[in-house]
Amino acid sequence: MSMDIPRAANSPPALPARRAGAARSIVLLTLVAAIGFMGGMLFAESTDSPHNDEDFAIFWQSWDILDEEYYYGPPPKEELVRSAIQGLLRAADDPYTYYVPPTLAEFDRQQTAGEFGGIGADVMMNADGNLVVISPYSGLPADEAGLRPQDQIREVNGQSLEGMTVNEAVALLRGEIGTDVTVTVFRPSESREFTVTLTRARVELPTVDTDLIDEIGYVRLYNFNGTATNQLEDAIRDLLDQGAAALLLDLRGNPGGLLDQAIGVSDLFLGDGEVVKQRSRTGRETVYRSDDGDVAEDIPLVVLVNAGSASASKVVAGALRDRHRAVLLGETTYGKGSVQHVHTLTDQSQVHVTYALWFTPNETPIQGEGLAPDIVIEEPEDTEPGEDPVLEEALEYAQTELLGRENGAKQAD
Repeated sequence: MSMDIPRAANSPPALPARRAGAARSIVLLTLVAAIGFMGGMLFAESTDSPHNDEDFAIFWQSWDILDEEYYYGPPPKEELVRSAIQGLLRAADDPYTYYVPPTLAEFDRQQTAGEFGGIGADVMMNADGNLVVISPYSGLPADEAGLRPQDQIREVNGQSLEGMTVNEAVALLRGEIGTDVTVTVFRPSESREFTVTLTRARVELPTVDTDLIDEIGYVRLYNFNGTATNQLEDAIRDLLDQGAAALLLDLRGNPGGLLDQAIGVSDLFLGDGEVVKQRSRTGRETVYRSDDGDVAEDIPLVVLVNAGSASASKVVAGALRDRHRAVLLGETTYGKGSVQHVHTLTDQSQVHVTYALWFTPNETPIQGEGLAPDIVIEEPEDTEPGEDPVLEEALEYAQTELLGRENGAKQAD
């Protein structure tokens, strides 16, 4: 899962030096790709790697040919190393397994710090290689420019994102606060493309937002960062102290985050039992559980989800649904439900590798297909600023079905 918000990106990644002549560029890129596709074996020549065997003779043959015969001289070794690693990981054919150069890896660490300059939207690379807006953040440039979930960003400042990793694309969106960035957007729902210029703003990742509406406690969880469980628990206690008789947990647009926080958030609402199962390729299974005695185990609960609810959000939603603890309301969630290990290499670059898949307590795979809500409420294409028809319907449902009141909920301020 990735974003313009520093996970998962602002100044553009460094590009290889350009040599004059289109033909030269094409030849150079072709040769680099030929070496890169063999994947990271460049290191094996001087190590005891088990991969340094006769099966890779053609790799070293290609390397020697480039080194000895290429008219303009081989590209710098550093570029070849990184191209080789990228080729290795791309061969996995998994959008969540990829290499992050040092500069872009620093952007990831910025997100952990929680502040950066960007357009203010969660984004993700889909299976077709398109950079998809998962959720614009209220009041930030992407939201103010009218970008919507499922919009596809095709170009940034005239540069095509085709073939880029999510981190490379996000790096173009990020930049110094107050600078402009022009994006070309394709909106699938309307089959049209348009261009809009946004001014980058300071992006501080929100975690929790709350409101009390006619005894219905509303709490929105924006991401599963390291403080999500504690902040959510404090927010729920505050709502209960104010007299909340039911809760709406809004996970719309929440792209996920840390697994331990997904378990912790689920545990706030669940007694003893399974939350999620994690299985590796070897079949090893780890079962994560909740226990008794938490703050919101008995209060009536509705969970709001949409196409921007991914990863850890699906873990929570799936557990609450399978354990018959909550009703899911909204739209089918995003399809991501895999686990990535993030390895920091010696030069501070990163390798992200899909390590395992998640399954709900009832064995529903979280990866691949989204979770379908119990009550389908589609988000309208056009709404006025401040309007939230889905929330209004959720409030109505909570009033009539959870609290047994006939008059329905009043509209939120």
